[in-house]
Amino acid sequence: MKRIFWIAGENSADFHASGVIAELNKRNKDFEHFGIGGSKMKAEKFRPIFPFERFCVMGFIEVVKHISFFIEVESTIKTIFQSNPPDLIILVDYPGLNMRIAKLAKKYNIPVLYYISPQFWAWKYKRIFKLKQFTDHVAFILPFEQKFFDKEDVTSSYVGHPIAEEIKIRMTKKEFTEKNNLDPNKKWLGFLPGSRNIEIKKLLPEFLKAISYFNDKHYEFLISKATTVSNDIFLKITADSRNIRIIEDNSYEMMKYCDFLVVTSGTATIETAYLGTPFIIVYKTSKISYEIGKKFIKINRIGLPNIVLDKDIVPELIQDEVNGKHIYEKINEIISSKEKYNRISSELKELHNILGSKSASREVADIIEKFFQ
Repeated sequence: MKRIFWIAGENSADFHASGVIAELNKRNKDFEHFGIGGSKMKAEKFRPIFPFERFCVMGFIEVVKHISFFIEVESTIKTIFQSNPPDLIILVDYPGLNMRIAKLAKKYNIPVLYYISPQFWAWKYKRIFKLKQFTDHVAFILPFEQKFFDKEDVTSSYVGHPIAEEIKIRMTKKEFTEKNNLDPNKKWLGFLPGSRNIEIKKLLPEFLKAISYFNDKHYEFLISKATTVSNDIFLKITADSRNIRIIEDNSYEMMKYCDFLVVTSGTATIETAYLGTPFIIVYKTSKISYEIGKKFIKINRIGLPNIVLDKDIVPELIQDEVNGKHIYEKINEIISSKEKYNRISSELKELHNILGSKSASREVADIIEKFFQ
């Protein structure tokens, strides 16, 4: 039996990796999958060696607060590589830890596949040289990255974006309406505050303030709650809000059936774009993390839909711009203008066609099989 060690340290990475494992299982491949991953991977017979929720931190300051845990993780992984090395290491996104583990793997001559490469084109371009030095193959998911890998002669493949096969709409709009007791005659505004507790604390209060400016006689307000978010934190913030619907599952249905969305920067922005509902992107982190990040970021956009098409498709509200009044004004500006609304909708269709051209799980499974030929 071949042993594959995975590191998927975020909710989205867990989802993407689980699709590849499921594809390998479908092919009856005799692999043992273990390492760092979440519930989606566990459902595909993956064995985790650490609690997944401990890895869901973001920003410079937040990582520093958890540094002792990450030192323990790295030490444990080093022991595994020394005493009982796996046959292949697959690193999924999560560059803060994964780039260090790639270097460690090289030291012990263990082959590395990097799936969903770090966004070196946004900051830390030198990471592309480390990818070339410490990995055997990079499977990338954004088509424009091809030019960078070709330029630096990195062994790599464009595998398509995993959302194209992961997004499944399981309920009709009528079923979704009935399940969540929604009024089909009102406009539906959806809010996605993120999958980390730190995001919920910073963004959800501002979303609720934005909601307070709207007349609930004309609108339904839907707020998604990720499984990785603390119930206590979420419910404490929303305790006094009576006119909202909390959506704990069926988030894809929420994205598709809402008339407009406010989405926290991250994977959800590309998912929303793929589904085609007009939206705005918001991003807010700690002041220190933001000020440090500004010194290194080399691109003018933060939203993946805007970056992929290299134009401003959907508006971005960043840091101090993220407040209830401003969010309300931006939503109202777009939903009250048929021209602006339809323009966003039209351009999102272009993105849908680009991202849906390949099956990422099959492409990555093919690459994995080649490692063992």
